[in-house]
Parts: sequence; C-alpha cells; structure tokens
Amino acid sequence: MTTRTAHPAANIPQIMKQGRAIPWLYLLPALLVMTTFIIYPALNTVYLSLRDRDSVQWATAECRPDQPCWGIFENYRYALTAPVMQNAFLNNLTWIILMVSGTVGLGLVIAMFANRVRYEALAKAIIFMPMAISFVGAGVIWRFVYDFSTGDSQLGLLNGIVTALGGQPVSWLTEPQVNTLALIVVGIWMWTGFCMTIISAAIKSVPDDILEAARTDGANEWQTFWKIIIPTILPTLLVVVVTMVVNVLKIFDIVYVMTGGNYGTEVIANRLYIEQYTNFDTGHAAAIAVVLIVIIIPAMIINLRRFNEEGQR
Repeated sequence: MTTRTAHPAANIPQIMKQGRAIPWLYLLPALLVMTTFIIYPALNTVYLSLRDRDSVQWATAECRPDQPCWGIFENYRYALTAPVMQNAFLNNLTWIILMVSGTVGLGLVIAMFANRVRYEALAKAIIFMPMAISFVGAGVIWRFVYDFSTGDSQLGLLNGIVTALGGQPVSWLTEPQVNTLALIVVGIWMWTGFCMTIISAAIKSVPDDILEAARTDGANEWQTFWKIIIPTILPTLLVVVVTMVVNVLKIFDIVYVMTGGNYGTEVIANRLYIEQYTNFDTGHAAAIAVVLIVIIIPAMIINLRRFNEEGQR
C-alpha cells in the first residue's frame, strides 16, 4: 500500500503565516521596551496634565466674564499664558535663532577649512573635544569663565581680560541684557563639533570630478562653494538644522547649572523641572511636558521624512 505525500504547494499558507509572525517576534522586545518607557509615560503625562496641580482630582476652573474657562485644561492655561512661561518661550526662540545658526554656520566654516589643513584629524579632534564633556561639567567650567567679583581682583577669565584692557567687569550671568547670550555661547562651544563632524562627512561625499569640472570651467572657490557644494550637502544641512532645533528646545543642563533659570534666563525644560521637583506642581509640569512634545513633533517628522528620502535613493 503506497502513501501519498502532500504537495509542497499545500504548505505555502502555513509558511506564509509563519513568515508574517516571525518579524513580530523579533520586534516584540523593542515594542515592550517602547511601551513601558515611552508610550505609557507619554499617556500618563497627558493624564496628569488634565488633573489639578496636586494630581488629586480632575482640573476645574471657575468661568468668569473676564477669564476664559479652560475646564480640565486649566494646567495648560499656566503652561501657555503664565508670564514665566512666556519668558521661557521667548528665550527658547532666542536660543533657536542664535545657537542653531551659530553651531551650523561655524560647523560649516570649520569643516570647509579643516578639510584643507595638513593636520585635519587633530584640528577636528580639538573642535569636537567639548562634546566629550558633560553639560553639567561645561556649565561649571563656564561659570568660572563668567565669574564676577565686586573687588579689584577678578577670578573670572573673561572679566580678567576686560579689566586688563581697562574696562569695567560685567556680571555676565545676572545682567538680563547679556546673560542669555552668554549661555548660548556655551551651547555653541559644545555643539559646534557635532555639526562640523556631520557636515564634514557630507562635504567629503561631494564627487571630486564635479568640483574639478567646475574649476576647469573657470569657477572660483566661492562660486564652487555656493553653486556645487551647498546644493549637494543641502539635505544633510537640513537634517543637522532640525536636529539642533530639537536639542535646543530640550536645553536644560546649561541653564540649570549656570543660572537656575533666574535673572530672565528661564527656558521650557528648566521650568518643567522646577514645577515638578521644586514647586511639586505635577499638573503644571505635565502640561509643560505635553506642550514641549507637541512643539518637537514637527521637527521629528521632518527628520524622519529626510531619512526616508535618503534611504530610498
């Protein structure tokens, strides 16, 4: 008596089902980690932002003719309209304009010149070195640089130079006219090396034959830079700019260590920390966190689209 063996094609549906399930098994650990440490905390933060300041009950607000009724969104009234938060938004905007342009601009200039020097690796290592220092460490270092004394002798390096040149010492971290700019200088000092490294790699990827052809046709270095190099590395520049915008929106360590957000230097992330761990107003802190996430999401979407476009090429 002979037995009939199943045709291989009969096992195709089972194989296809296994093929669909196996990738999810590989993704399961990552999905569990993301759910535990990202998705659940995010949803819980939104929940807490709709509670009162102490997270005891749902937030409520008395509706008055002179005051809009926010209801359970009362914590967002503080996050969006409080004077200290408006100052934080303005300071973050100042950080974005000055720090992003400073880091990307300096990174581009240094990358262009570093690619032409004899000791390129050493030059780039020196510029990149501040990235090896923690933000807290950088804040402590620059506090000594900006140190201000009322006496004749100045411990701070910058005020020492100012007084040596015959000027008057300046309280760099307490003067509202200069303190935010002084903090931004620290951020530029730290992040320029990162921008330089990414941009330098993009510049090296520009085909040499295109550059040689442009020079052969009579283009000078300035024309080559603006007409060939910049258009070629523009996608990388956009990614670097968006990445720096996200980093600046989350800036915290430098402000916390050097001024604590005082003297008009408050930023969004530092205010979030103060509301949670100094004032113990969980509702306010959660609302600020949600607002910060909403602001960052468009920048993240732009970066993801750029990465997808680069991957499809």
